[in-house]
Amino acid sequence: MTDEYYMLMALKEARKAYEAGEVPVGAIIMQQDKVLAKGYNQVERLNDPTAHAEIIALTSAFNFLGSKYLPEATIYVTVEPCLMCAGALYWSKIGRVVYGAADDKNGYRKSCACPPAIKDIPLAPHPPFHPRTELTAGILESECAAIMKEFFKARR
Repeated sequence: MTDEYYMLMALKEARKAYEAGEVPVGAIIMQQDKVLAKGYNQVERLNDPTAHAEIIALTSAFNFLGSKYLPEATIYVTVEPCLMCAGALYWSKIGRVVYGAADDKNGYRKSCACPPAIKDIPLAPHPPFHPRTELTAGILESECAAIMKEFFKARR
C-alpha cells in the first residue's frame, strides 16, 4: 500500500469530524500494514482542547498495543500537527509522521522557527519530533487542504 492510500483513510476520519461540526482533521496509525488506531478531532464534542485527531489516535494505539512507544508505526494525519501533537508524537517515539496539508497558522513549524541567539549561541531550527522519526509532508496535500477550506468557508 502507498502513502496516498493511507492518507485517503485519514481523510475518511477527517470527514467524520467535518460531519460532527469539528475542524476536519483525521489521523490513522499503521504498523506492518495493519490499522492500529484511528482518530478525528473531537474538541467540541469532548469540550477538551487536547482532543485532536493525533492525540485520540495515539491514545488508542497505546491502549491497543499496551505500550507507550510506537517506533515501528506510522501516523498519517491530514494536516500538519500542532506543537502539542508534535510533542506527543515525540514522546511516543513514533517511527514516521506523514501529513497532508501544511498549517501555517497553527502547525508545529510556526512554533519552531529559529529564535534569536541567546548569549551569542544561535539555536538551529529542527522539527520537534524524535530524532529517529522520519517526516513526510504534502501527501494528498490539495485534498487535505480542500476539506479544511470548505469547512471554514461554510463557517463564515
